[in-house]
Amino acid sequence: MKYIFFFWIALFPIFGFSQTTDQQLAQYYYSNEEYDKALGYYEKFYDKDVSKFNLDRYVDCLIQTGDDKSAEKTLKKAVDSKKENQEYSIALGSFYEERNEGEKAAKIYERLISELRPNSGRIIALYNAFKTKGKSDLSFETLEQGRKLLKKGYPLNFQYAEYYGSVGETKKMIEEYLGMIDYHISHMATVKRVLGAQIDFTNEESEEYYLLREALIQGTQKNPDDLNYSEMLTWLFIQRKNFSAALVHIKALDKLSLKKGQHVYDFGLICVENKDFGTARRAYKYVLGLGEESPYFFQSQNALLNVNFLEVTSNRSFNQSELNEIVGEYQNVLNLYGKEKSTLPVMIELAHIQAFYANKGQDALNLLNEALLIRGLTVKELARVKMALSDTHVLHGDVWEASLLYMQVDSDFKFEPIGHEAKFKNARIFYYDGEFEFAQSQLDVLKQSTTKLIANDALKLSLFILDNYGLDSNYIAMSLFANADLLIEQHRYDEAFKLFDSIVKEYPAHSLGDEMLLKKSYSYQLRGQWNKAISSLEDLMKYYPDDILADDALYQLGDIYENHLLNNEKAAEYYRRLLFDYKGSLYTTEARKRFQEIRTEEILVPEEVD
Repeated sequence: MKYIFFFWIALFPIFGFSQTTDQQLAQYYYSNEEYDKALGYYEKFYDKDVSKFNLDRYVDCLIQTGDDKSAEKTLKKAVDSKKENQEYSIALGSFYEERNEGEKAAKIYERLISELRPNSGRIIALYNAFKTKGKSDLSFETLEQGRKLLKKGYPLNFQYAEYYGSVGETKKMIEEYLGMIDYHISHMATVKRVLGAQIDFTNEESEEYYLLREALIQGTQKNPDDLNYSEMLTWLFIQRKNFSAALVHIKALDKLSLKKGQHVYDFGLICVENKDFGTARRAYKYVLGLGEESPYFFQSQNALLNVNFLEVTSNRSFNQSELNEIVGEYQNVLNLYGKEKSTLPVMIELAHIQAFYANKGQDALNLLNEALLIRGLTVKELARVKMALSDTHVLHGDVWEASLLYMQVDSDFKFEPIGHEAKFKNARIFYYDGEFEFAQSQLDVLKQSTTKLIANDALKLSLFILDNYGLDSNYIAMSLFANADLLIEQHRYDEAFKLFDSIVKEYPAHSLGDEMLLKKSYSYQLRGQWNKAISSLEDLMKYYPDDILADDALYQLGDIYENHLLNNEKAAEYYRRLLFDYKGSLYTTEARKRFQEIRTEEILVPEEVD
């Protein structure tokens, strides 16, 4: 018995190989248009497996060899044996159309439509089959019949919208999409995504935008209590960056949904992200007007203070009196509500402003030490205070006190983002002190962090140390550079620049040249000295065009011109250079996005850019 078993085992590869060879030969002959040779193979395949693929190939071979009669007979037989498969009937109809027998084809198509049953899957399948064949009228007729059959069961809005969009009936397309939201709220996210892809919100003359806005306004007027239309209208204004108009609808939506300020508070955050500080301020004031019973009252109080601070400092040209006024606003809130758990975010933010902007480092330290003593703080809240305290210690030169606090947070939150941030900042302290090997060991751990930003920062510093640390001369230059880096962190820019100059003097043409120029530009940017920042970045491009930081320089140049000097033409020029000359850059995706937002008709991104 075992010999028979081994006999079949031995033959199996032969049979398997034979079947594979037949398929390969059939494909070879068919591809080379040797249909008479391919015919026998596909006839054999079709006899064993009546699939659509085998049917198509077999019938095509019959047609190509002049045997239309057998092709017709085969198709009819397939239709009779697979009545539930609409594709077979459509294939027979196409066969008749190709032979100018349109009446026969029309009867088949009309039969398919008339025999439809209230089954959404079958209706959509037939619609798609007609659409694929380019039979627009029949696909629409299928939808009409389907809507009659399904009634309120499934309204086929997406298919109707797709059809109307394909024939240019934009208004009806929009009505169908909105009808899908009426059918069920769960479809709103999909409708937003689809409409967002079809409407060019940057085009002032977009017909689709105006039609959608008109439909939504009419919807809110007819159904003032319907939250869906209000939410969609708000979404539309946000896409167009018309935040002032959106705020009106956000307030109404918040009242109707009884959210006690949640919608308006969240909307304020969107305004801040888009630097519409005026609208953000109005949003937060609205929430404050709801009183302390709103769960977003204290968050809005803090956010309003932050808006005032961001508005003054975003262009990085502010004076001491402006900062003093902002500090006074924070202190007024603390005087009014006390230094409590509820006002902890205000305390942390005020300390940051005092330390990093208002030259009041000791006041910041005192305030944060008070925060540590607040009763009822969670472990996470204490960690945030310790992080702020550590950052302030670094700024004012007590780096080892900062290191102790960072280590405490790292120990308490080893597997959480705040712990990873603490480990990274502690690694930087050892880097500042010239302990490059220990810093490297900490950074190696952080490269695997699930917090993308920390992982990227750790990777950058790690690569920098690996590239520039090793030889004796490199160690000395690196130590000087790390000291200068700390001085920049402490806002002691002139002292840092003197160290950079000493590196250039002692080690001409050192590999740190591009890093020093980038750090100088960063320092100038922090002080709002945009022309000097640009000069440093242009020097980097001039002397180090092939180094690893060249794409960083181009991206920063684009950002400065776009967001600070408001010169979109120059910004587009730098983004374009990055896309063309540094296709593997990590900034490619964001640069392309920014470029496309500001480009003119004269500037085009090449298709080959990835």
